Amino acid sequence: MEKMTETRERIFRREGLNLFGELVLPAGEGPHPAVILCHGYGGNHTHNMGFAQYFAENGYAAYALDFAGGGWGSKSDGSSDKMSVLTEAADLFAAMDGLSAMPEIDGDNLFLFGGSQGGFVCSYAAGKRPDRVRGLIALFPAYVLQDDTKKRAPDPDNIPERMEVMGMPLGAVYHRDALSFDIYDVIRNYPNPVLLFHGTADTLVPISYSERAAKTFPSARLVVVEGAGHGFGPEDSAKVAAESLAFLRENTKK
Repeated sequence: MEKMTETRERIFRREGLNLFGELVLPAGEGPHPAVILCHGYGGNHTHNMGFAQYFAENGYAAYALDFAGGGWGSKSDGSSDKMSVLTEAADLFAAMDGLSAMPEIDGDNLFLFGGSQGGFVCSYAAGKRPDRVRGLIALFPAYVLQDDTKKRAPDPDNIPERMEVMGMPLGAVYHRDALSFDIYDVIRNYPNPVLLFHGTADTLVPISYSERAAKTFPSARLVVVEGAGHGFGPEDSAKVAAESLAFLRENTKK
């Protein structure tokens, strides 16, 4: 028999913006260990609800966040031309702080889970707040985005005020922020366990970027998904969910 879960809408705030998300709570008394799930470029929280439900059915509170201006169908405030990886990191920090303050949540067992740009942002957040993140799971994380930004905006002093990328309008802040640091310098500061998943047929983010990350994180394991592109089908997603749950259980502090 499937375990019962409860799903609630939960809004946090960051600099006057409402940040929408759905929190799936497991059965039983809390406080529960928790996972924050972060969507990719152009996405929204619904893309992670399958994983959130699975984690909650297995004892983990799961919060699927909509980044401000982060994608089509987002229920958070904000517009895409004001979004960047650093504004998304600020959104994630607000969610981490807000979630950890809830009595139902065990703030000492907070994990991050993200795909594509969401994986990049989770990696950045872990590197910046290593003491707050028990473990990190990233699916085809878009560590390539800084190199892509350099190609689109080779002159940092003359970044266009507006640019459309993959159908979504971006402001200069997206490119400025992406060029303001090196993600590999940030992630080397995260000492806790990391689980990376990446497909061998990913043409948007070559697997070499995750191979480099696996060597840069002090404690990371890369799971190579044979034949998968940028995004996983149902069979691969089921395997990712099971391996992720095993990772969560192994690294949850008793």
